[in-house]
Amino acid sequence: MKMCLPLLLPGAGGWSPLSSDPHQWLEVDLGGRTRITAVATQGRYGSSDWLTSYQLMFSDAGHNWKQYRQEDSRGALPGNTNADSVVLHKLQHPVIARHLRLLPLDWNPRGRIGLRLETYGCSYGSHVVSLGGRGGLLFRLSPGPRRTSGASVSLTFKTLRNSGVLLRAEGRSEHGLVLQLEEGKLLLLLLRKGRTASPDGRRLVSLGSLLDDQHWHHVSMELGVDGLNLTVDGSSLWVRLPPRLAHWDHQQVSVGAGRGPRRAVGGSGHFHGCLENLVYNGVNLLELAEKKDQRVTGDVIFSCAESVPVAMTFTSAQSFLRLPLATEAPPSTRTSAGLQFRTWNEAGLLLTFDLPEQEGAAWLYLSGARLHLRIHKAGRAPLELSAGSALNDGQWHSAELTSRRGHLSVSVDGGEGATVRPLRAGCPADGGRQDCVNPFKAFQGCMRLLTVHNQPVDPIPLQQRLMGNYSHLQIDMCGILDRCSQSHCEHGGSCRQSWSSFHCNCSGTGYSGATCHSSIYEQSCEAYKHRGNASGYYHIDVDGSGPIRARLMYCNMTEDHTWTVIQHNNTALTRVRPAPGGGRISAHFAYASDEEQLAAVIGQSERCEQELSYDCRKSRLLNTADGPLLSWWVGGPGDGQVQTYWGGAPPGSQRCSCGLQQNCVDPRHACNCDADRSEWYRDSGLLTHKETLPVRSLVLGDVQRSDSEGAYRVGPLRCHGDKNVWNAALFDQETSYLHFPTFHGELSADISFLFKTSSSSGVFLENLGIKDFIRIELRSSTEVLFSFDVGDGPTEVAVTTGFPLDDDRWHRVRAERNVRAASLRLDELPAATREAPADGHVHLQLNSQLFIEVSASFKSETSVSYAFNELDRGSDGSPSPAVSSDLDLRAEDLSLSFRSLQSPALLLFVGSSRREYLALLLNQHDMLEVRYRLDSSRAADVLRSKVTNLADGRLHAVVVSRRAAAAWVQVTYKNTFRCSQQPQRGDSAELDPGLSRLASLGFTGCLSGVLFNSVSPLKAALLHPDTSPVVVTGPLVQSICASLCGCYVREHCNRAVGITTRGQSGSVGTGQPVENAVRRDSALIGGGIAVAIFVTVSALAVTARVLYRGKGTCRRPAGKTAKPDDGDGGAGSRGGPSENQREYFI
Repeated sequence: MKMCLPLLLPGAGGWSPLSSDPHQWLEVDLGGRTRITAVATQGRYGSSDWLTSYQLMFSDAGHNWKQYRQEDSRGALPGNTNADSVVLHKLQHPVIARHLRLLPLDWNPRGRIGLRLETYGCSYGSHVVSLGGRGGLLFRLSPGPRRTSGASVSLTFKTLRNSGVLLRAEGRSEHGLVLQLEEGKLLLLLLRKGRTASPDGRRLVSLGSLLDDQHWHHVSMELGVDGLNLTVDGSSLWVRLPPRLAHWDHQQVSVGAGRGPRRAVGGSGHFHGCLENLVYNGVNLLELAEKKDQRVTGDVIFSCAESVPVAMTFTSAQSFLRLPLATEAPPSTRTSAGLQFRTWNEAGLLLTFDLPEQEGAAWLYLSGARLHLRIHKAGRAPLELSAGSALNDGQWHSAELTSRRGHLSVSVDGGEGATVRPLRAGCPADGGRQDCVNPFKAFQGCMRLLTVHNQPVDPIPLQQRLMGNYSHLQIDMCGILDRCSQSHCEHGGSCRQSWSSFHCNCSGTGYSGATCHSSIYEQSCEAYKHRGNASGYYHIDVDGSGPIRARLMYCNMTEDHTWTVIQHNNTALTRVRPAPGGGRISAHFAYASDEEQLAAVIGQSERCEQELSYDCRKSRLLNTADGPLLSWWVGGPGDGQVQTYWGGAPPGSQRCSCGLQQNCVDPRHACNCDADRSEWYRDSGLLTHKETLPVRSLVLGDVQRSDSEGAYRVGPLRCHGDKNVWNAALFDQETSYLHFPTFHGELSADISFLFKTSSSSGVFLENLGIKDFIRIELRSSTEVLFSFDVGDGPTEVAVTTGFPLDDDRWHRVRAERNVRAASLRLDELPAATREAPADGHVHLQLNSQLFIEVSASFKSETSVSYAFNELDRGSDGSPSPAVSSDLDLRAEDLSLSFRSLQSPALLLFVGSSRREYLALLLNQHDMLEVRYRLDSSRAADVLRSKVTNLADGRLHAVVVSRRAAAAWVQVTYKNTFRCSQQPQRGDSAELDPGLSRLASLGFTGCLSGVLFNSVSPLKAALLHPDTSPVVVTGPLVQSICASLCGCYVREHCNRAVGITTRGQSGSVGTGQPVENAVRRDSALIGGGIAVAIFVTVSALAVTARVLYRGKGTCRRPAGKTAKPDDGDGGAGSRGGPSENQREYFI
């Protein structure tokens, strides 16, 4: 182990540098390449010195470091909260390296940098070769069966060059496969046998970026049944192969130059770098080469020699580097300066220096992705030279400045020098040097190979503070990221990036937003009608932000219904005549929408129909006298199924509508045409069973006779009623609730719904994870709040209106969150947005259901106890303490919401038989207080929140967490409280005297969403009382005293919500238990948990009982749940939805 600075106190139980500043680092040499899986940190022993956040770097040779990042973006890792606890961080992907470097970012402000560090992993062995452009290896593979699946190739490589052929596989077939680097990306090419010119190399796929960084990159190819899976550094793409490559019969694999000189595909040249563990179908070919197997020929070095220039990363606009350099060139040489750089930014100052003899200054900078040199001399107009183009492509570019005998030139990538031209800009001619400031943006990117007067500049002494000065600079690494390699731009949006962010161009995609996530079109004709549009053609995006693209469809807005009309290639009446050869006549129908759109329109519509008719003269339709089937049609999703009924009849009936109505021209037949009359008759009707729509083809059989005539017509597909619009729900019973599956929106998510209410505040919906959450709420009568946490702390986006939202009118909410930003829009008001941090978490990870909780109120002599272990029950049903194990209080996560006007009051108690307990209470000063007693021989520890006046009748959310000796409390405000209950004194003999007094006072108010670790005792008591280890004493009934409406001052509280969460479906119940319900209390949409209780949670039995007298209990009038009928219901439209819409309530 080596350290950047001596220990402050050698042997004092940890590392602490002399200076606590951001320039310190600790480096560990593991003695050999190691597969590192985790690191653990701890503060310095017996001190106040610990890190609160840090960065990790890895390297093979002790230089050219690479930063470890979570989720490919976040570089900071959480540290410790004290000097004693150990914080273990498991790496998302194991890292293979010999050297590890830890950089402190932040530390305890009352102490210094202090650290004890431990790494976890195992030794790593490999077979490595160096390829320098001339040497190579040829592997002759053993003959084997032709594989159609299961074949695989994998390798690991590192290189400083951005192009070169890594691997070539050839066999008996006409085509071979080539893995090749091009501009730092990996290409998989299909190459015709015996050809090497680029026109014959067909690109199958491109993956990865910035692979020329001299760090190891892992590549694998796996052949599947109908394609190939290519993976680079954990990112995968599925490639569908042509049939001729559906199997592998490779006879040889070559790497490097192979046998003799061979021009690479596209002129990329041979690979320069190192290869490791080349494995073909389970055989390590490099191991064969090292053992001099006779199947291997070639000449390589079995090691990986590294000679990497020291790079520097300018991370921010505050980055700078100042070097003391000689101002004069050596004798008989020309003045010169050179460097290499790579960046995504179009502009930035690369280099500036004074010209003392000429009394001026020079600036070398990027502008418009071109290289510029500006020279200013006192009393003269500035001069400017420019060269190069598109220098912000992330590739390494070289810049060279030379001055000799009065001639000045600048060149890029070895090209010709630029010309000089006057420029009327820069510092004023009469201004002093102190008035001339840098007019350019700061450079953000990487630099290396800096030379002045042909002498290289070594940054390592700069890092050791032996020369110069710098700030916000990372030395011996290039920290460039490609944010567009795995583009977050959706729906075909093009990605452009800068050093710290990326931008999506959504032009022409039909989508908008920071990542082109939200459709600019409506999802149905119903939605267009609610905007006030008339009949006409409209773009319909049936799945909104989903993968199905919008399509132009006709919307027929009638008074009764809004029809979506989808045409096909033949909706006209079509005559049929006897077919040549006497065969059947068939017709096929191609629709204006693709399969996914058709399925989505049919699936989300209330009703679909399609006309099917046949006019006949001496042409039978379905049946003959002896019964064989003459005609049929094919319909339904995909390729469809054969259908043997006609329009107006049910599926499978082999009837027409007249046969169903018993009014056919011949009662002996089920269709008019089957009567085989010489007069013209018609069989027609509507096909209305959505499972058999649309009609895809039609087969007519009785058209062979010379006197047979007929004409068929298949009308367009017509659908009405959008289930995404007519989905309003009113919660008007105490037992009503609504739940959805877990909301999945890790990288991007959108939620939209309509609501109307007479309440001024409340939570619409909420979904929780272990740490993450997403929530939308009505914070006041004029404000809607969208909040979430993806690991960086809570983020809020709010929209404030100039009009009341509790006006019992429909209002539309649309929220979106993606890796770039979060936005919230209310009605047609301007959207509020909040940019995401450039170096933050991106994945939203939730694990509970999206849930509208049930509620409960407690009557006299009511209590609830939850046992953490299943209890044996006696003959009287009471729990038996003899078989219960003790509750171990080691780490807790507790959350609940409450509202009350009472203090002091005991909210919750968790205890064990060893007299260890956790108690949550409101003290006499209206402050929240947590009492822990983890040792029965010691007094309880007390933790008080800084939030006061919590007994104010408002709903407050509380989160309590403890890990070892560290505990913390978070309290947030919610909505208004209007109802209360009056308790009596109860039996509290098992509690400490102070807590017993509080328990005897009872609790006046409401509790909701009680969650202790993974246990929800209230939900268990209300929804699963027979299957949960819960004991309920006294009457326990469901209630709504924590709902949006509070107490029912009016006879009714009209409240309804229509919700759309992308790709999710929900269900509504009335008091029925939810199967496999997640044990988290989640969402409040118009109603919620409301429990006025003293909750007792024990490992043995009921430790306290609180008896209530039901005075002042918040009640609501009894009501019935209205059942939905087949008619339409209304939800509303954007920006002030119409109030004359019809509703149905669940």
